[in-house]
Amino acid sequence: MQKEDMHHVRVLTRVGHNVQHPNVCAICFSNSKVVRTFSLILIRKFSEFFADEFKKVCRCCRFRKYTNTKLIYVTDKITKKNRFSFSRYIQDSFWKEERIHAVGYLKNIYILKKDLVFAHMIGPTGDDSNRLQLITRQPQIIQQLQDIALHSPISIVGSCRTKKLPREINESQLAIESICPPEFTPIHRLEVDLEDISCLNSFPDDLSIGKSQVFTPESRYLQIRHNNGLKQRLIFRSTVAKAVRNILDDFHEIETPILFKSTPEGAKEFIVPSRKPGFAYALPQSPQQYKQILMASGIDRYYQFARCFRDEDLRADRQPEFTQIDLEISFADGEQIMNIVESLIKKIYIQFADQISSKLVPQDNVDKTIVFPRISYHAAMSRYGSDKPDLRIPGSIIRIDKIISQDLSKMLTDIPEPIIEVCKLRLNTSPRKAWEFVKGFMDSSDSNIFKLNPDGAPGFAVYDFTKPMSGLQIFGFEGVANLEKIYQLQDQDTFSHDESYFIDREFKQGDLFLVQARKNLPYLGGSTMLGKLRAAFYKAAIKESLIERDQGHYYLWVTEFPLFTLDNDNSTGQGGRSGFHATHHPFTAPKTIKDVDLLLHDPLKAIADHYDLVVNGIELGGGSRRIHVAEMQKFVMKNVLQLSDERMNDFLHLFNALAAGCPPHAGMALGFDRLIAILTNQDSVKDVIAFPKSSKGDDLMVKSPSPISDTELE
Repeated sequence: MQKEDMHHVRVLTRVGHNVQHPNVCAICFSNSKVVRTFSLILIRKFSEFFADEFKKVCRCCRFRKYTNTKLIYVTDKITKKNRFSFSRYIQDSFWKEERIHAVGYLKNIYILKKDLVFAHMIGPTGDDSNRLQLITRQPQIIQQLQDIALHSPISIVGSCRTKKLPREINESQLAIESICPPEFTPIHRLEVDLEDISCLNSFPDDLSIGKSQVFTPESRYLQIRHNNGLKQRLIFRSTVAKAVRNILDDFHEIETPILFKSTPEGAKEFIVPSRKPGFAYALPQSPQQYKQILMASGIDRYYQFARCFRDEDLRADRQPEFTQIDLEISFADGEQIMNIVESLIKKIYIQFADQISSKLVPQDNVDKTIVFPRISYHAAMSRYGSDKPDLRIPGSIIRIDKIISQDLSKMLTDIPEPIIEVCKLRLNTSPRKAWEFVKGFMDSSDSNIFKLNPDGAPGFAVYDFTKPMSGLQIFGFEGVANLEKIYQLQDQDTFSHDESYFIDREFKQGDLFLVQARKNLPYLGGSTMLGKLRAAFYKAAIKESLIERDQGHYYLWVTEFPLFTLDNDNSTGQGGRSGFHATHHPFTAPKTIKDVDLLLHDPLKAIADHYDLVVNGIELGGGSRRIHVAEMQKFVMKNVLQLSDERMNDFLHLFNALAAGCPPHAGMALGFDRLIAILTNQDSVKDVIAFPKSSKGDDLMVKSPSPISDTELE
């Protein structure tokens, strides 16, 4: 060893020996402000030489190992079995021991006197609500505390005791103490007289943490650590996942491959180049084909928390990679699947009732004898203008083109023989304020899609009994009378609850009527323009406090979707020559024998044995009975969708599995990210995912996707 190097070692070792704090070793002290100029590279370089010297000095730390990035040191007490548990109530038999050991983060320090310092630490989870108070009068420990940056991970040893009761106790502490179990003590009543403290790593000095501190996605680790709400949602997500596994204990959890092949199922895929030139994998849109092959393999009840990948537009409820509860059952139909999934949802609400602020509506839905409402695709589109109805919105859509004058029709649209529809919203305001609300919305950017509608812009009316024809002149004299009759004759069974039914039947001062024209064609896609307008006005009215927000969760099943849908500019489809594509995926079975016959001469009229689970306007999941006969599957793909021979060969593995005596089967996938977002009342799934992608599909923390060179592609 060179002379200069020996000098550095002696200096570093002497720092440890000469300090006035015998409990601090050279490693701990080198992390303090006094010797921060010492290089960790130097420490790594001479670790073997001065490791023995550290042992002579250190009573609280032991040198464990080095990495190529930083010096790692760990206290002997970290693995101690009787570690302090940071919960609201601490068992007396634990804290009354001679000593306790705790690990966590240093929250704050209060220097009351030169020889008296208080501090607070929080547990490993970072829960700020359960703080443990620390106290010391020892000069060396006071110095150590002052050298430790706030929010650094620490390990402490000391004796625990109860604090003296303050003269005044705030209401929250009083409530905690009032329900404290026998032989337990609230954590806020305890304090630890420090005997030893070790800093396990240092929090950066240039970062300040305040109550209003907001971290960017680039520092997602700090977002999670210092946003207790986000952290608790991730923990809640984990707890729900465990509960789902327990509920599905009679299923077999089987993982399917992530590296798949490109097959035209209906969404754009992510391609992964392979080592074989000209060949690539595709990340699975879902485990659909694998789980059907499992049914042919004799796995009768399959499920998994499946990772899925789709290269689609990223809305608030979508991510390029997501998790779904995927399940499939052999010798089953859609009815059995819906019953199982419905039971799963109800059990989750029962088990986590104290953690879910919103409840199932009606409350009786948690009863196993009560089923979620069911509605066909056609009824959902005609009544709510959406295949994902939000039952919180009062007022259904009514067709009125048969009862109004041609003047209204010509005023709304230029299309020949249009369908005219209306819906009514109950606003808790005066007619004048209602009109101001309409004007404000139509002047905003949210209205552009409606003003530019090629079928015509919407019309509006506000009920006002002080005006001629109660302010409904837009409908004409006869139209107003007929409109009132139609609303009075509505069927109560079509409403989600009685209150909505009675609101819709009667006309009240300030009621807002939305009127829209559309082409007289079969429903296509997921919503009509009036359906979108209805949802947009409802959301805006809640924001303006004109409608009270309904906190309930309204689940329903939407069934009887069209088996096929016409292609448009935005549809990916299966790439066939038919001009239409499978509405969901090409493995869905026709609902009845009649629908099988329709495949031969009018496939666009065929109904699918498909079902979607919807809650508050959000599609939570979807499933279907599958085609289990190979010849039928080939017919749908080749003769109906008109796939090329090359594309047909992409499914050869599935055809072979179905042809090997595959039993009838059905299944479903529930969006797990969406489910957690719904249960925690979050508008975006980003707030329930640890490391979500941005709206552009980027991971801003790790900077992915990253550039790739030609060499890497080769």
